[in-house]
Amino acid sequence: MNRCGIATITMSPDPPSAGSSFSTRLYALNKRCVRKSWAIQLVRRTGCRYAALCGSMLLPVSAFATNPFLDAKDDKPVSAKFRGTEWSDEIGRDEIPLTARVVTTRIAKMPWGAIFKIEFTDLKSRAKKPREIPPDYFIVTDDRIVLLNEEDNDAAVKKISAMDKPPTFEDGDVRGITSGKLDHEEGPWTTTIKVKGDECAYLTNHNSGHFSKIVWKKGAGLVEYASGYGAHGDGYRLKHEVTGRKR
Repeated sequence: MNRCGIATITMSPDPPSAGSSFSTRLYALNKRCVRKSWAIQLVRRTGCRYAALCGSMLLPVSAFATNPFLDAKDDKPVSAKFRGTEWSDEIGRDEIPLTARVVTTRIAKMPWGAIFKIEFTDLKSRAKKPREIPPDYFIVTDDRIVLLNEEDNDAAVKKISAMDKPPTFEDGDVRGITSGKLDHEEGPWTTTIKVKGDECAYLTNHNSGHFSKIVWKKGAGLVEYASGYGAHGDGYRLKHEVTGRKR
């Protein structure tokens, strides 16, 4: 009897490189601005009578695209406590403490990605006028986190979630990448998105002093969210509060 040898070669593509009136104004300003693997199986028989070459498409471990900076195992809301400061002309020169609860919910799941809603609730500070931060919607693929900015985001979610492939994204709407660096300029806005270690930082600045910052962390999602209007005229900065581990 002849002996047989089987060799399997797997090839995968590399991943792409990489309520105050202030809140309403700044929100509007900021908003303007499958994988396939192939297996080749070579069957050889001693005596070299024949060799068979066949290619077959194999599904990856997960049939859905995932992003290490914003992902969820299910559609249940995930809540986290954020702590930071806020400032405004009404508050005065000094910044005052601000806390919030940030709720992240996956509201749609597609083979090519997902859509998340991030809400900012229970905002508390000693300011006379309570601060409001509108929710954000993000379209997430395996290499991009993109702001969904439509007049009716809920209707847009239904439309996009029914697509068989992701829509075309503008660089100005990108809020996160998975590797490398992305620079973008649009009018008076200058934006940089950079991955360093296990964090991805998005920072955009306006020449009049407006700014917005978002930081994502692998396995944790949103860990920092900040916005400012004018030269320290009004704004806030919130960071995920990390509790110490019990020994």
